[in-house]
Formats: sequence, structure tokens, C-alpha cells
Amino acid sequence: MTPPIPSVDPATARTSGAPIPPSTAADVDAACARATTAFHELAERDRAWRAGLLRGMADELDTRRDDIVGTADAETALGAARLNGELTRTCYQLRFFADVVTDGGYLEAAIDHAGPTPMGPRPDLRRMLVPLGPVAVFGASNFPLAFSVPGGDTAAALAAGCPVVVKAHESHPRTSRLCGQALAAAASACGAPEGTVTVVYGREAGARLVRHPAVTAVGFTGSRNGGRALLELVNSRPDPIPFYGELSGINPLVVTADAARERAEDIGTGLASSVLLGAGQFCTKPGLAFVPATADGDRLVAALAGAVGAASAPVLLNEGIRDAYDELGAALTAEPGVTTVATGESYDGDGDGYGVRPRVLSVDLTSGAELTGALTRECFGPVVVVVRYGGDAQDDQLIDALAGLEPSLTATVHLAEGEAARHGELLTRLQRLSGRLVFDGYPTGVAVSWAQHHGGPWPSTNAIHTSVGATAIRRFLRPLAWQDAPESVLPAELRDGPAPVPRRVDGALTLPGTD
Repeated sequence: MTPPIPSVDPATARTSGAPIPPSTAADVDAACARATTAFHELAERDRAWRAGLLRGMADELDTRRDDIVGTADAETALGAARLNGELTRTCYQLRFFADVVTDGGYLEAAIDHAGPTPMGPRPDLRRMLVPLGPVAVFGASNFPLAFSVPGGDTAAALAAGCPVVVKAHESHPRTSRLCGQALAAAASACGAPEGTVTVVYGREAGARLVRHPAVTAVGFTGSRNGGRALLELVNSRPDPIPFYGELSGINPLVVTADAARERAEDIGTGLASSVLLGAGQFCTKPGLAFVPATADGDRLVAALAGAVGAASAPVLLNEGIRDAYDELGAALTAEPGVTTVATGESYDGDGDGYGVRPRVLSVDLTSGAELTGALTRECFGPVVVVVRYGGDAQDDQLIDALAGLEPSLTATVHLAEGEAARHGELLTRLQRLSGRLVFDGYPTGVAVSWAQHHGGPWPSTNAIHTSVGATAIRRFLRPLAWQDAPESVLPAELRDGPAPVPRRVDGALTLPGTD
């Protein structure tokens, strides 16, 4: 029998409250059945109602803020300030998708009236995107709110018109339950059908959920190994479905010699803040920093080492992440040519918590070292490897090192004023390595916006879609065309008359309110 899921304080490794029973096979089946029924009812609701549902959910989460933040802090040790900010982001995300739904451009509506063409007569064709069906979402360990039960995948799926069954992460089961209750209460208040949002618990429940025939897509944020395991389950189904996995990445950051000359100390302290943010448990944390082997580069590394060396020991989210950090940290320091530049304070917290020491490591390509083995793997936690290279950012040594890296969610470059035009090859290489190229900044922090892309080539993700921003909704939609259909069966967005949404009519783009 699968044991109950305890609520563990990572600062002390102590449990509190009653553990949550894992969901049974019958529980999962019932949740999927309710989601299927809900899907058919949600299909009858218009976009204005759906936008109201999303805003109502945001309001309900805000109302329960104190309980949610307090519980999340007890299960993650991320701190009330961080978690309040994350809950604000989560609520904003829901309201943002309400605006996306209201706008309607995501539907990609198009009308081609019947008529002659150079190929012969054309029938009346009308096309737009429609919801897939019930969606399974897997909560992330490092974001108990913004990428978990009420997070971006849930918001995008609901915005598309799909009910959601969320598999709660074991690191924050009580937080997941509270958020699930808030979403369910808001759904009920809006008149949504039962099964619009459901939470299930336990790994066996997650596996059954992925295999359930009612589920039409899966959203996942987590490790590469976890993503691969779920993808294998998806591919074993009689009817394989889309699996959208955000998995891993080392997120390289490159500093040119001229940029180091201009602002070495600022870049060093900024990099330290990015590496230490959230105890280094961001999927966009820069894991490799390419710094020129120059006197200015030395100043940058000194500033980075000073900031990290003065940092207190953070607490990681769970025992598994702590153990993996220690294991990969040992593997990193064992690589040829790797030296330790700085270590933060030792953990002196209460009990047997999952605290670790921040670290700055270094390897010098100019001395013949190579980026191999553990140096090319993501290490979840507060560590960064500084890679020293010859001072020319167009040097084959740097370009070859970047060519040997796996793609990541992000790549970052720090340039001096006016030098971007001289580094076309470097920028092209970084574009090929990432889904978001950051200039003169740091990749941690992913804004929720219309133009955002949070994804990248394999193995950072396994899809071309984003999991953050307006177009994240596209993952949970499919195209459908109506040919010579009576107007009475057409969606309102495809009927003749003033356009209710942006759409293309006989090849011409029309805006809402126009014919």
C-alpha cells in the first residue's frame, strides 16, 4: 500500500499536520470522468464567461493569501516575501489569460467564402482553434504556486476551455490542497461544472492519470528524468497525446572582454544574485558563466566570489534535491582542472534541514581544460561554474565550447556599448542554444506577457511551444474547419457580420467591430 504523503518543513526535515492520503485508482478514474463531463458543459460557455471564471479564481486565491503563503512557507522554506510575490504573479497570470480569452486573437479565426479561384470553385470554409479536452498538469517542486495547482499550465488550459486534473507535487501537498480548494470554490461560485479543476496525489496516481483515455494532453515542469518517464507512459498509450515538458538546462551566460572592462563588478554581483535567487532552484539559473581570462575578468570573478562567499546557506526544497546537489557538486569538483573559488556559509539551521553551501567553481579553457562530464549538466541549487576563455569573444575556443553544450531555456550575453554588431557568430550560436536570448541582464525571472517565450530546443523542452505567456494557450487547442456549414451550427466567432475577434476574411485581416 502506498504510504500517505507527509508535509515536510525543509528547514528542519520535520513533518507537521496530518499526511494526505494518496489518490487511489478509483479516485483518478472518477476525477477524469468528472473532467470529461465538465468538458462538454464548458464547451457551451462563451469566452466572456470563461474570462470571468479565471478572474474569479484569481480573486479567491487573493482572499486566501495568508493561509496559502503560510502553508507554502512551511513546506518550502522559500520565505513569505518570495511566496507573496509568487502568489501575486499567479493571480496576475490568471487575470492575464482572462484578457487573452477576451481578445480572442488566440483562436486564429479565418473565413474563406465560397467562390471561384484559379484552382476552380472553392467551398465556404471557416476555421479556428477549439479546446482539446481534459488536461493533466504536473505541479513543479520549485514553484508551489506559479507552476503548480493554480499555475501557468492550469491557467492556460482553463483559458482554452479545457478542464484540468492536477497531480500535486509531493514537496507541498497541503499547499496544493489549499489551492485546489480555492480554485474549486471559485469555479462553483461562477457556476462551473464539477470537475473543472481537480487535484490528485501520489506518483501512482500521476502515472494512471497520464495513461487515462480521457486525458488529451499533459503539461509537466520538472527534471529531465521525470519528464522522460512520463513521456514513455504517454507513448505507451493506444492513442499517444501531446506531452509538453519543461525539463532542464544549464543556461550559459557569456561576458565579452569589453563588457567586463566597462562594468566587471556590476556583472559579478548581478550574476551572484541570479545564481542565489530562490536558492538556485530556478530552471533559468545561469549554470555556466563564460568570463574572459583578463584582468577585468578577474575583477568580475572577485565580485561574484565576494557576494557568494558572504551568502548564508539556503535551504533546498526537499531531501532529493539536496542529495542531488551534493552528489553533482562532488562530481563537479572532481572534474579535471576545476577549482573552488568561493563557498558560502555552512548551514546552521534547526534540526536536519536541507541546507547547503553556495559555491563558485572555475575551469580555465586557456590552460587546456575542457567542458565535459558534470560540467555540462544542470546542477539544481546555488552553484555556478565560471569558464575562463581567451579575451576574444569571437575566439574559436569560446565558440567551440558553446557548440558542445546542450540547448537550454535561455542564453545570456553581456556586451559593451555598441559592440553587438561585431559578434554575429557568437549571437547566432547563442540563439541556436536557447529559446530566449537575454542581453545585458540575467535569465532568472520570466515575465508573463504577450511576447514571452519560455521553452527551447531539446532537452530544455520537448516542444516548440512556450509554457509562459499568451501563446501558452496554444498547447491545449486544435484546429477545426467547417465546410459549407449552416450559420446556426457555427461558433459566434465564425459567423458573418461584425467581427467579434481578430480574424482573416477572404485573406484580409479584420479587427473586432469591422465587417
